[in-house]
Amino acid sequence: MRYWRVYLLFFICFSIKAQDDKFIIGERKLQDTLFIIKKDTINLNQLLQSVKPTPAKWKRVNKVGVNISEIAFVNWNAGGNNSVSALANTTFERKYKFKNVQWTNEMILKYGVNIQEGQKIRKTDDALQINSTFGARPNSNTSWYFSAKGNFNTQFSNGYRYPNTDNPISRFMAPGYFFLGVGGEYAPDKKDLTIYLSPLTQKSTFVLDQTLADAGAFGVRAAEYDADGNKIRGGQKVYTEVGILVTNSYQTKVYENMFFSNKLTLYTDYINSFGNVDVNWIMDFELRVNEYVKADLGVNIIYDDDVKFKEFTEEDGTVIPYGARIQLKQLLGVGVVYNF
Repeated sequence: MRYWRVYLLFFICFSIKAQDDKFIIGERKLQDTLFIIKKDTINLNQLLQSVKPTPAKWKRVNKVGVNISEIAFVNWNAGGNNSVSALANTTFERKYKFKNVQWTNEMILKYGVNIQEGQKIRKTDDALQINSTFGARPNSNTSWYFSAKGNFNTQFSNGYRYPNTDNPISRFMAPGYFFLGVGGEYAPDKKDLTIYLSPLTQKSTFVLDQTLADAGAFGVRAAEYDADGNKIRGGQKVYTEVGILVTNSYQTKVYENMFFSNKLTLYTDYINSFGNVDVNWIMDFELRVNEYVKADLGVNIIYDDDVKFKEFTEEDGTVIPYGARIQLKQLLGVGVVYNF
């Protein structure tokens, strides 16, 4: 009989606990889930909210696009030639970023042709470009990286000064350009902006076609001949410079479905022509109709003091002297693009 007091106390406690659980579950929403592990109380909800997934170390871009323009005439009194132009372009990007290390790799491929009635197929664009930049910074509080940059570009097929298609003025690896240097890169987080400054960059110009090398194309040393016209020394195939390289890359959203990108490269050689700056400036506007259809407007401006143009006379009698000139390429097209 002495145990009846213990049973009564147990029954009272159980009743109170049941009513308390009913109050919590029925009238108040359970806000927190608590665990007691080794005498430490852990709030599970707060713990889950504080845990953030690790961002992906690699980001990739695979983009393939084709721009096509066509014009056709049937009994057109004003006259004109039927023509079709097509430009294929492919971009692959691989970007690695983890803590204070980043590595950006890019490959760009372009090839364009024009087919016009009464003419042979003509090349309109041709590019093979590979870029790689590796950088490391001392801590996450700075946007400056100690960087090494490599760049290679050339073309796929022969280039001509139309309508002459017998003598190519350029070929694969004639020219080819290779840049390799070290410096500092400003690349703020979460911004599509980079500025690269290198006080020590090697620039190598390749002209692996002997005919073009003998002619001294693209700045290499031309072949030497004796008085009878016999070649004493062949043209230089590789020309190397060391100088300062500055590059800038910037992308931004202008309006809804309208984007602008800017790439600028400046280079000057220490020894041969210090202060004479080579320029490669690319500006692109992209208007996206939807995920697959877009329009492009682009301008590419190049000035290279090593690329000399022959003297010629225009139709109005103006004589254009021998020397380097500003090169300009403009693109306007509508096409399809596929990202994967």
